[in-house]
Amino acid sequence: MTSSQRFPFSAIICFVLALTALIGLLTLQQALDQRLDRDTSRIEHLAQLPHGDHLKPVLLGYQHLGADLLWLQLLQVLGKKKNTTDEYEWMYHALDVITTLDPQYDYAFYVGGVVLTSLANRTDLSNQLLEKGYRANPDEWSLPFLLGYNHYFILEDAAKGAEYMSAAAKLPGGPAYLPGLASRMYAEANNPDVALQLLRALWLQTSDPDMREVLEKRAKEIIIERDIRNLEAARDAFLRKRGHFPSALSDLIMSGEIAQLPEEPFGGNYTFDPFTGNISSSTHPKRLKVYRLDKGQVG
Repeated sequence: MTSSQRFPFSAIICFVLALTALIGLLTLQQALDQRLDRDTSRIEHLAQLPHGDHLKPVLLGYQHLGADLLWLQLLQVLGKKKNTTDEYEWMYHALDVITTLDPQYDYAFYVGGVVLTSLANRTDLSNQLLEKGYRANPDEWSLPFLLGYNHYFILEDAAKGAEYMSAAAKLPGGPAYLPGLASRMYAEANNPDVALQLLRALWLQTSDPDMREVLEKRAKEIIIERDIRNLEAARDAFLRKRGHFPSALSDLIMSGEIAQLPEEPFGGNYTFDPFTGNISSSTHPKRLKVYRLDKGQVG
């Protein structure tokens, strides 16, 4: 029996290609490991990665393994308590490389989008990544969901946010509350309760404690805005009936306008100026901006 009979030519070719791809992966891993021995950070080395389209030929069909390898490296950076502004930009580059190698890596798209918005305050980079993911995975509801959050809550574009949320609600696999949330975003864009519902939905979709802490802080800020609006409505009702402002917020209880004073969520209190009628929070004196569908500012 000849060697060609024992080892068909096609099998030899496949073996050589697989071996070459394996060498490419090992070379990539070795390069990352060697760089980790230096003083510079992991994220700086991830920033030096070539574009994903340039890595694909080296990996010879093993792009998914390459993406997994880079994702594991990136997770070590995501685990840091704090990152600099530059590091987040490099992180975006690494996420772009990973998702170019594996465009169906929807988890990387989603986690990257949340991190870039909630921890890095780089909604621009978050949206670039999420839009790329949405184009590659048009049936993944979580990507337009997060785009809806970014546009509604961060970019103050309630109409665009509601449009993305409506798209997410039409896709399979999403939570049952999405259609109702999308409708409320269209109809009640300046309502703090809608913003709270949206934050709650995002909080449920993430398990990272740092991101949850950021979302909880934002929710408390919205609760302050909601409480102040309710107190202002009670103050105005008092003014209409008596022709003057109350001398203190407690007068609103005695007059029957409210049952009790709301509890300030950060542990402070709500203050009142009887001469101007201004109501504010002792911990957050600057009012939160809530926007209508036409982006007109309220509050």
